[in-house]
Amino acid sequence: MKKLVDSYKREIEYMRISVTDRCNLRCVYCMPGEGIDLTAPANILRYEELARVVRISADNGIKRFRITGGEPLVRKGIVGFISDLSKIDGIEELSLTTNGVLLSEYALALKEAGLNRVNVSLDSLNRERFEKLTRGDKLDTVLEGLETALRVGLTPVKVNMVVIKGFNDDEIIDFANISKEKPYHIRFIEYMPFNTEEGWQKDKCIGAKEIQERIVAAEELFPVEGGKKSTGPARRFRFKDAPGEVGFISPVTEHFCGSCNRLRLTADGKLRTCLFSDTEINLRDALRDGSSDTEIEKILFQAVKVKPKRHKINEEFFKKTSKTMSLIGG
Repeated sequence: MKKLVDSYKREIEYMRISVTDRCNLRCVYCMPGEGIDLTAPANILRYEELARVVRISADNGIKRFRITGGEPLVRKGIVGFISDLSKIDGIEELSLTTNGVLLSEYALALKEAGLNRVNVSLDSLNRERFEKLTRGDKLDTVLEGLETALRVGLTPVKVNMVVIKGFNDDEIIDFANISKEKPYHIRFIEYMPFNTEEGWQKDKCIGAKEIQERIVAAEELFPVEGGKKSTGPARRFRFKDAPGEVGFISPVTEHFCGSCNRLRLTADGKLRTCLFSDTEINLRDALRDGSSDTEIEKILFQAVKVKPKRHKINEEFFKKTSKTMSLIGG
C-alpha cells in the first residue's frame, strides 16, 4: 500500500468529507441569517463519486473518514451512503459531525449502517442564547439527539463547544460538568477566523489555555491516560471518577499544524489541504471526465504535496478564508 505523505513528512491518514452545503440552522459564526448562495445540485458530488474517492483514499492509507456538511443529515440517502462506506476495506473509523437536530431520528439507522460515532456541535445550554446563536429553537431536540446517540452506541459521543468571549464563555464550567454525569467527551474549541456575517473578531477568541485554567480553578483535572497518543488534536482530561472527558482544541493560539494528518473534500468536489487556506484542488472534473482511478490517485498525491507547513492566523498578513464553514465542511 502506498501512503500519502506530504512535503513535511506528515502521513495523511484522515479525511473529512462534506456531503452538502445545506443546513437546517443558521449559526452566526457559520453563515449569515439569510443563508448563503447554495451550490447548484449538479455541482454537488454524487454519493457514488464520494464513495469512489473514499475507496481510492483508503487504498492509499487514509484510515479515518468523517462525514460533514452543512448538516449531513439533511441530505437524502445519507444512511445508505454510510452503509456503502462501511463496506470499504481499510477504513478503521467512520464518524459524522452534526448539529444534532435530526440525530434522534437517524441515530439507530446510522449505527446499524456502520457509523462508529458522532460529533455534535452545541455551543450553549441556555435556550434563549442557543436560539440567538443558531437562529433556531431546537435545544431540546439536540439534547434528545445526544441521549439517543449514546443509547444506540454511537460512542464516544463528542460535544463540540466553540467558546466565544462575551457570549457563551460563562458556560464553560457548565459544559465541563456534563462530563461528570454523562460519558460524553466535551471539546472546547477556540473561536476561529471564517467569513461570517459579523466578520472574525480576534478579541472574541479565548485561548484553550485560559479555558482550561478556568475549569481547573474550580476543580482539578487529570490527564487521560494515553491522551497524547490520541489521533485527534484535543488535549484530553477528566475529573476524578468522571465517566466522561473534557478536551481542549487550540487551532488559533497553539496550533497543531506539525501533526496535521488530514485532508478535506468539499461538497462540490474540491480538495482542501488546510482549513485556513483558500487553496483548493479540483477533483470533481476528474471524477466526471472519465479519469481512471490511477489518475484520481495522482491528484490526491499532488494535493498532499502542496499542503502548507502551517496556517498563518497569528501573522500580520493573514487573510481569513473567503468561504464560510458551511461551504468548507466542518
